[in-house]
Amino acid sequence: MFFRPALRAIAQMDDPVFIGVVLRSVLWSVLAFVALAALVTEGVHLALAGHGWWSWLAGFAGGATTAVLSLWLFLPLATVIASLFVERIARAVEARWYPGLPPATPASLAAQSWDGLVLGLRVLGVQLVALIASLLLPGLGLAIGWFVASWAVGRGLFEPIALLRTDRRTAAALYRQHRPAVLFQGALMTAAGLVPVLNLLAPILGVAAMVHVLHSRVVAAPPAVLGQPRQRLPD
Repeated sequence: MFFRPALRAIAQMDDPVFIGVVLRSVLWSVLAFVALAALVTEGVHLALAGHGWWSWLAGFAGGATTAVLSLWLFLPLATVIASLFVERIARAVEARWYPGLPPATPASLAAQSWDGLVLGLRVLGVQLVALIASLLLPGLGLAIGWFVASWAVGRGLFEPIALLRTDRRTAAALYRQHRPAVLFQGALMTAAGLVPVLNLLAPILGVAAMVHVLHSRVVAAPPAVLGQPRQRLPD
């Protein structure tokens, strides 16, 4: 049962909306890292201009540092960018799987941007915690890092979906009610984020999976949650 949201999300990856969000996320991520590389390179050249081979060596080190930072920062940045398209992804999922739902009321662009930034910083912090834990506690540290990442990614992706149809207090209550399913999807997305190429899709798949977690597990939801009373949706 816990695999069903992720499987349904994967089944919809041919949706033009999903493809468009993936392309936009990748494009903006690449542009951000190109800008980062240019800033690092220019900073090194300005700092060591005229220092001969030291300048060349520093430039090489700066390029290597940029590459490492790109790998480390890619998932948080892609998550932030994907979070800006939460409404678009949720609308596509609901149109395909839950056509009887009333229209959602999206948050403002400012609120969505803030939530996305918070989520990206949370993912970045989790990566740092996981790195430190793996160095200090080999084996056990990896498990701790995975659990923390599952919580951060799961909750961070679920709440914006719930907020499309309810207030923050109710969204928090829904998260507590469905915590096991949310954490499981977070664990799957964290694992996907570690796989090259698949990490490009992880944020979009995570958002789509959380739409299924919300709608397939809410029974006779009150108007504050889904806009009107309804019966249990099919699993």
